[in-house]
Amino acid sequence: MEIVNIHEAKSQLSKLLEGVSQGKPFIIAKAGKPIARVTRIDAPEPGQVNRLGFLAGQIKVPDDFDRMGEAAILSQFGLDDDESAA
Repeated sequence: MEIVNIHEAKSQLSKLLEGVSQGKPFIIAKAGKPIARVTRIDAPEPGQVNRLGFLAGQIKVPDDFDRMGEAAILSQFGLDDDESAA
């Protein structure tokens, strides 16, 4: 990965960013010490990403969730609650 000093980065920014857009990231250094890495952004903007758990605490799952509609399902098979327990 190319390392450039701050002055070079300022004077060559357009050229460096063109390289970044082609998949060539670079590091900006101050007095030879790396301070920032510039890479291409491939991810969608924040807020456009589907996140797991974004409704945490806003939805309550009933305790009998796994038994909801059980009677209707059993009746579709010609069974009733008493026959399924046996």
